[in-house]
Amino acid sequence: MSKPFEIRREVVLEATPEQVFAAITENTSAWLFPTPTPPADGAPDDEGNRVTVWDPPHRVSFRTDGEDGWFNALEHVIEARDGGTCVARYVHSGIFTDDWDTQYDGAGKHTDFYLHSLGQYVKHFPGRKAAYIGADGPESSTQPGSVDVLRRALGITETSETGDRVRVAVPGLAPVDGEIDYLEGQFVGIRSGDALYRFYCREPWGAPVSLGHHLFAADADEETEGKAWQAWLDGVFA
Repeated sequence: MSKPFEIRREVVLEATPEQVFAAITENTSAWLFPTPTPPADGAPDDEGNRVTVWDPPHRVSFRTDGEDGWFNALEHVIEARDGGTCVARYVHSGIFTDDWDTQYDGAGKHTDFYLHSLGQYVKHFPGRKAAYIGADGPESSTQPGSVDVLRRALGITETSETGDRVRVAVPGLAPVDGEIDYLEGQFVGIRSGDALYRFYCREPWGAPVSLGHHLFAADADEETEGKAWQAWLDGVFA
């Protein structure tokens, strides 16, 4: 049954409004996933997405409309604060068509992780472009407890916390040496000197474990990195 939803968040970011606006509209590969921005004049792109508000660097809104009243809308309002910081107010609204409670729970928790990654990007890698790689685990990673399997593979224990150092060995790649920057429920974030590594354990929502990494090294090879991480993820849940 279709039912509307609304998710609201407010976060303080260590960046200027200009940096945050650019991250949201030009560089989502660096903290979210690749999402082309529709034309600023409001014309729909090939997927039917359109800009409804374009007021850089203060506010930007996007909307997609579908059949039978379905829609998906995102709004970002950015306000400068003292000390080179700003507040970003985020609203995601739309229609969920099936299993409303599960979808709302998952969307809210993903939102918290994505906005955290936005904060990490504008603080540690401001303005830098990123190569993005994503991978989904096998069907076995949809089983309850997959988050615990993933954490063990990353060297994360019951006593681990944000700020701890970890080393992850991925065959075919140099070891990842980084700091845990997010450790909440089904989600793990690791930040190294040249990357944001993101892990999503989606078994509570009927989906496999997945990863989405943002690689800032100038020589990052998306194909090689993507194949290596896919093989690693498959091996963890073999």
